[in-house]
Amino acid sequence: MLDLAVLGRRIQALRHDRSLTLQQLAEAADVSVSMLSSVERGQKAPTIVVLARIADGLGVPLTDLVAQPDDNRVIVRRAADQDSIDERGGWRRTILSPVVPGVNFEWIRTTLPPECDAGRFPAYAPGSHEYVVVESGTLRLTIADTSVELSEGDSAYFAADVTHAYANTGSRPCTYYVAALIMRPRAAHPGA
Repeated sequence: MLDLAVLGRRIQALRHDRSLTLQQLAEAADVSVSMLSSVERGQKAPTIVVLARIADGLGVPLTDLVAQPDDNRVIVRRAADQDSIDERGGWRRTILSPVVPGVNFEWIRTTLPPECDAGRFPAYAPGSHEYVVVESGTLRLTIADTSVELSEGDSAYFAADVTHAYANTGSRPCTYYVAALIMRPRAAHPGA
């Protein structure tokens, strides 16, 4: 049996993850704000048609809304299975986080050799975020046109919906970690 309170919290969490207001999701889902609000509060049992519309508005499969989560589910990514990419310029990036369908989160370790510029990265969709922490060395983090120098142990946060760049301006290697929540651009809703 579907727990309406759990369903409501799941819908609300997905809406917040996408930085959508109740009104915006209601319009995208073609349901009334009052219906959506009642569903999020667990006060109304939506029909399958309404649930399908809400799922479409959120850009997720209907099963993501109604599937019962397995509280014991753990996804392990062994060190041997982590993807390491050697980039031009001698720097190396390793994706540490397991791949979880529907979760746009990555945990990445990067090592830049001395005086290496990793280049500029394009702006991600609105609602994207990055957290950076420097393990060793120094890192110049550039967000749009603003640069900040980070040293061992320093951390930073930025909204990743602007161009950003990483460079090691020091004389020894720099290793840093990036925790990234990257939103995907929403597909146009039919009839929108």
